[in-house]
Amino acid sequence: MPKIPVMSAVVEVLKSEGVDIVYGCPGAAILPLYKAMEQDGGIAHLIVRHEEGATHMADGWSRTTGNVGVAIGTSGPAGTNMITGLYTAQADSVPIICVTGQAATSKLHQEAFQAVDIVEIARPVTKWAVQVKEAAQAPWIFREAFRRARSGRPGPVLIDLPIDVQKQLVEWDAEIDAPLPVTPVEPHAPRVERALDLLLEAERPLILAGGGVILADAHEELRELAELLQVPVQATLMGKGSFDEDHPLYAGMTGIQTSQRYGNASFLESDLVLALGARFGDRHTGELDVYREGRRFVHVDIDPTQIGKVFGPDLGVVSDTRLFLRAITDLARERGVTGAPGAWTERVRELKATLTRREDFDDTPIKAPRIYKEINEFYSSDTYFVTAIGLYQIWGGQHQKAPKPRHYQVCGQAGPLGWEIPAAIGVKTALARTEPDAEVVGIVGDYSFQFLVEELAVAAQYRIPFVLIMINNEYLGLIRMAEDHGGYAMEYEVDIHYDATGSDNVKIMEAYGCSGRRVLEPGEIRPALEWARKEAERTSRPVLVEIMIERESNTANGVRIDAMNEYEPLPEPTA
Repeated sequence: MPKIPVMSAVVEVLKSEGVDIVYGCPGAAILPLYKAMEQDGGIAHLIVRHEEGATHMADGWSRTTGNVGVAIGTSGPAGTNMITGLYTAQADSVPIICVTGQAATSKLHQEAFQAVDIVEIARPVTKWAVQVKEAAQAPWIFREAFRRARSGRPGPVLIDLPIDVQKQLVEWDAEIDAPLPVTPVEPHAPRVERALDLLLEAERPLILAGGGVILADAHEELRELAELLQVPVQATLMGKGSFDEDHPLYAGMTGIQTSQRYGNASFLESDLVLALGARFGDRHTGELDVYREGRRFVHVDIDPTQIGKVFGPDLGVVSDTRLFLRAITDLARERGVTGAPGAWTERVRELKATLTRREDFDDTPIKAPRIYKEINEFYSSDTYFVTAIGLYQIWGGQHQKAPKPRHYQVCGQAGPLGWEIPAAIGVKTALARTEPDAEVVGIVGDYSFQFLVEELAVAAQYRIPFVLIMINNEYLGLIRMAEDHGGYAMEYEVDIHYDATGSDNVKIMEAYGCSGRRVLEPGEIRPALEWARKEAERTSRPVLVEIMIERESNTANGVRIDAMNEYEPLPEPTA
């Protein structure tokens, strides 16, 4: 077997695992890997301005393709800068691999320059964190990293590469090598039967589609089961896009923030919930005694440790979501079971038609729901959206429609500010081969925009076009609301303005070679979106539409921060 540089073997492994682009920043301790990428070719590389940005780009790429994204950094602070991205990927079950350089193994105990035990630092926020100690292990560790990232509940892996290990030769033949198999998690047949029995016994059942439906690419199977049995479907925030929100059986979102009024109401009237790949996060459940009262739960999850973590369900099923849906649908057909629209589906449709929130505001300053009305009407179902944390995440959950899976990307659990710009880069580059003309839109707040704004330079350098829609209330709206209405009776350090306007976001865009426009009136929103689309096409760079909205919004258009466990439908927001 031929001897080749160990990093060349690693590059061959990356290519065979489906990696066509990586995001990173070279440094002295990772240069052998970069040399191998230069010599061997086949993998594109974007040089980032901050290693956290690299992790979020890999994250956006992974959420879009369903494959394992890769971020690379050198030693020391490069790895510690990646921790936020690793945590984000772990929290949202996103498979990425972060590769870090490291000081020579002989120097690790001597506090060498930029030598830090990144494996121990990363261990709590990864599925696996490992340092390669022998060169011959490297190709196999990378193979195992991809297997672990994909297996069960997907998630992140960190691989640390000492510089001396990177410089060695190993015996490796790519011609006789292949990815390690991932074992499918099949459902246990008796539990599938019991799940169907419970579903058929219920008078008012709901299917709750979590992020696991999207991760398993099970949206078609979900629709098939729902239509066969005529069971209404709700989605969690991470499951948004798994079921067309215009479908007659769509029953909204339940929760204390990202929810619809009709979603909360229909959930409270249900008597059984079939939860698919959902974690029962606290922003979804609120007070558990209210959430659970009067209904039974069947919890299906690929990760057995998720079942019973928040509360014990009436039935737990360990399974890949798609395999479970196929099994229960086949079983229903074997039994000759079909459903028909009845009193329960009609009741859900009635709630959906009546318990709505206003969006047709013509007020100045602009009200946020009007923005989402324009977004829903202007962009097609093929558009890819990214959004992060804050009031705009709540408004997005309440108002924005997501008809297709993997087209609405949101960092749901960790919620790192600054995620949108690098994630949009990851999404757009993921589409470069399959959908080069697809529109990518990031919805961002004025504060989050500033956290990783330097990654605009990456998009400008590599000519990666996307549109940023900034919803700007000129201060930290969600934090201010929490201070004011969360029992603290304070408004402390929530104003980020140091002159009349604070940061001029349009000028920031221009400084990075991009374009921007500010919107003050509701009637300007649609023309600005049309301009942004054309400008992004013309320049092949990011374009900003900054929309100035009302500052004071004590109920956040239906969200009461001082009533986190409120499930009764809230009153219509006033004009």
